[in-house]
Amino acid sequence: MSKEKQRREALVYHAKPQPGKIKVVPTKPYATQRDLALAYSPGVAEPCLEIHKNTEDVYKYTSKGNTVAVISNGTAVLGLGNIGPEASKPVMEGKSLLFKIFADIDGIDIELDTEDVDKFIETVKTIAPTFGGINLEDIKAPEAFEIERRLKEELDIPVMHDDQHGTAIISAAALLNALELADKRLEDVKIVVSGAGAAAISCTRLYQAFGAKLENIVMLDSKGVIRKDRDNLTSQKAEFATARKIDTLDEAMVDADVFIGLSMAGVVSPDMLKTMATNPIVFAMANPDPEIAYDVALATREDIIMATGRSDHPNQVNNVLGFPFIFRGALDVRATKINEEMKMAAVVALAELTKEAVPEQVNITYDTTRLTFGKEYIIPKPFDPRLIAKIPPAVAKAAMESGVARSPIKDWDKYEEELLQRSGNDNKVVRMLHNRAKVNPKKIVFAEAELLDVLKAAQIVYEEGIATPILLGNRERILELKEELEFDADVKIIDPREEGAKQLRQKYARRLYELRQRKGETEYSANVNMGKRNYFGAMMVLEGEADGMLSGYSRAYPKVLKPVFEVIGRASGVQKASTVNIMITDRGPMFLADTSINIDPSAEELAEITKMTANVASTFGFDPVIAMLSYSNYGSSSHPKAKKVNDAVRILHEKYPDLVVDGEVQTDFALSRELGDSTFPFSKISTKKVNTFIFPNLDSANITYKLLKQLNNASSIGPIMVGLRKAIHILQLGASVDEIVNMTAVAVIDAQEREKRKMAKSQK
Repeated sequence: MSKEKQRREALVYHAKPQPGKIKVVPTKPYATQRDLALAYSPGVAEPCLEIHKNTEDVYKYTSKGNTVAVISNGTAVLGLGNIGPEASKPVMEGKSLLFKIFADIDGIDIELDTEDVDKFIETVKTIAPTFGGINLEDIKAPEAFEIERRLKEELDIPVMHDDQHGTAIISAAALLNALELADKRLEDVKIVVSGAGAAAISCTRLYQAFGAKLENIVMLDSKGVIRKDRDNLTSQKAEFATARKIDTLDEAMVDADVFIGLSMAGVVSPDMLKTMATNPIVFAMANPDPEIAYDVALATREDIIMATGRSDHPNQVNNVLGFPFIFRGALDVRATKINEEMKMAAVVALAELTKEAVPEQVNITYDTTRLTFGKEYIIPKPFDPRLIAKIPPAVAKAAMESGVARSPIKDWDKYEEELLQRSGNDNKVVRMLHNRAKVNPKKIVFAEAELLDVLKAAQIVYEEGIATPILLGNRERILELKEELEFDADVKIIDPREEGAKQLRQKYARRLYELRQRKGETEYSANVNMGKRNYFGAMMVLEGEADGMLSGYSRAYPKVLKPVFEVIGRASGVQKASTVNIMITDRGPMFLADTSINIDPSAEELAEITKMTANVASTFGFDPVIAMLSYSNYGSSSHPKAKKVNDAVRILHEKYPDLVVDGEVQTDFALSRELGDSTFPFSKISTKKVNTFIFPNLDSANITYKLLKQLNNASSIGPIMVGLRKAIHILQLGASVDEIVNMTAVAVIDAQEREKRKMAKSQK
């Protein structure tokens, strides 16, 4: 993607469909006059009076305890410098978004039009009663140090400058683990810090708190080594001035054990790496380009342990591993500050989490057989769902032990459960899909590429590295649209009806005739069909010239399904192909089946659909907990419709005893643990959160998923086709661009899984 096109897309993203990235939504009912009378006048007077009597009740009756102010004056925004408060607002909104999606904290961005330290501090103090915590952001040094220090002293709520402490906490956890792998002690190692800004100072201070010796540290700024004999040093730089008679990074790197880069791209050369001690630890964290390229560093030293700030390499030092969860723990005990003990607790928790067995969901997200503690895994991954259950409790305990917690937690098991509920899974599934697809992109046929939304989706998946699109349709129309979209990549375009495709069309027609000559196909009809894109695209997949196909955007589902079944057919041993929709809801992902194909499946077919749906859930990293839905509960009706579901459950219990599935059960009893656990304690899904729902017929499944989508604004990924021989998926009619992109990722992952199974089979 060109920089100009990326610029325009970023601007559209922030401007449409409404400006900005966050909004305020009600948390209480407001439909009736009674609701409004309670929300405002006269009912609102009652909590006001209670808070007036006891100020601490503000946490009981308002959202203060879950609200963090994200505050900046725009003096050090990203790598853009001093661009002012208004220009910093998109970044502050983005930070607020991260607070919400990772830790369910309501971030409110505030931009202050002042560079005066006293004015800044006074303003923050004045508005502080509104908030449970203050996250300072993008404030230039040295003012950032003074602002944070004074606010921490003068306020009784958590204050943290994430630019300083976020990087420090994450890199310290990575450093502890890297030192363990290198068989070195922090007390002994020689450390070089390139950069002397807020983050570099904070990192070095935290390393000292864990045992690093001042005499073993060399820090550099843009003028070279910070030495004691240099003039005009700030107090922060003077803190780390060295007495060594060296001036350059080249000299500092000789025999160094650790390099910490918080400066600029390219300042470290391969020759410098060669002079470092054995098993060197290099954290090149300049963004977007590190102090030395990851591949270059690994090629230079086989014994290196490397981390960067980039997501496309192992060991990403990413602040999102820290600040949402640190504030979460601090808010939950109403801490009066974020102190050193809390930051150090976060470091230790992150370091220890890295050594624990990684959930399969994380392995799937990053498309690895097994992430294990080692040189390429010294820090948890940002999408690790355990972070919210591990870091906040560690921070909260440290707050309690250090005496800054005003509301201690008593039931830690309950607290952990509450944290997991907060984490949600709204867009984590989508991120997982895209990341996993990018690891090994596949060739995907877009059978309706001459339609604008389909081509937009193809462009996105190409530019994002999700898939390699093959565009089917009218060549002239596709080229016109590509020019309009500035989609200038040289991707394959095939018009099945043009003269240039005649030879391939005839080849595919012969193959189709061979496949279906005893099923009503003639040579003539095979040739006619191969002029149709769905037949042609499906044959490309069958013949191995593509890995998967998407179609259905502009045609009714049955019309697309027919050529797919005729060319591809069901997988070996499968009675009925079916479909699964993943609904992204407030209670997490829900897998629904069969949403598109089987009108009234038998008990045996329902059992097969259930097993295939369970496989889909497992493929995407979720342990399936399955409810077989009906209008009756566990034999309460003898009607054949209910009995069919009951029989399917019996089949599943006999064939797959380890599968967590039960029914028949009504939807409300499946969704509500309070209802289900008390009424049906014998059930295999009792005490568990159901995430997979099998419907007794197509009517109920299709109606339900579309109701969820429209009424609850739930996103849908699907229909995901299961039970076919190849990775072909049919879109819902009129799917959005985002839905097509998501389904492309599904098709890529489907093809990846088939490739893995084929390789495993060949190796036996």
